[in-house]
Amino acid sequence: MPVPAEYVRSLHAYELNVLLALERLMRRYRWVPLEMLRSATNLSESELTYRLGRLIDMDMVRYEKVPYEGYALVFNGYDTLALHTLTRRGTVQALGSRIGVGKESEVYEAMGLGVVVLKFHRVGQRSFQAARIKRGYMPETRHWPWIFASASSAKMEYDALKRLHPAVSVPLPIDRNRHVVVMSFIPGVNLTRAVLEEPQEVLEEILQNVAGAYRLGVVHADLSEFNVMVDEAQCWLIDWPQWIETTHPNAREILRRDVENVLRYFRRKYGIEYPLDEAVARVIG
Repeated sequence: MPVPAEYVRSLHAYELNVLLALERLMRRYRWVPLEMLRSATNLSESELTYRLGRLIDMDMVRYEKVPYEGYALVFNGYDTLALHTLTRRGTVQALGSRIGVGKESEVYEAMGLGVVVLKFHRVGQRSFQAARIKRGYMPETRHWPWIFASASSAKMEYDALKRLHPAVSVPLPIDRNRHVVVMSFIPGVNLTRAVLEEPQEVLEEILQNVAGAYRLGVVHADLSEFNVMVDEAQCWLIDWPQWIETTHPNAREILRRDVENVLRYFRRKYGIEYPLDEAVARVIG
């Protein structure tokens, strides 16, 4: 889970400086040597060692001796930098409880100008082998820390939401910093937890939204019953970090898979038979 709020509030300016220096230097080093941190922060060795000790105790920084002595920013430290920035912007005022968790993200309720949702991207935490293979935004290099892959994932999702909203029923994108996306609160529940009174109507609405995204040049690329939220009056499509352009050479095949996933769920749970070719043709228009 993200770093406790009291840690963020009590962070010393020197400690923030150390986290920012680590973030910059980790683009060049897997483990940042102490001497490089000293040069980047302009802190004395004793002051820097003390601040690093506190950050390690707060689980924001990790120290390793192999293959050489060095320090690395971990997700709690990256969370801190993102929350610090979002707070200074006025986007976030308070962090609430966790309301969702997935293979590559954690979702929290928060307060901004009203109730908002913070999605912390966590690429590599649970599916690190597949992530590097599947994600087009991950560079072909052996050194690409998961914190930066997570920031790229967050940018992908934020860009999709900006393109789609309000034409497609998706959360309103409010802000993004590093690996955290701030979006509007969705009042519904996940489709898997809902008992639908009019499942045929909900299925039609989902396909309508998939078609709307397609007209805007976007294919979800990971759509299933787990990425749909519903309430009594509306449904929303969520979780967009893997989206692709409709010009992608595999776009039709991937769209077909998305639609098939949705149809399979409604067939299994509600006994609705909807021909796949007909549904895909409707989406493509």
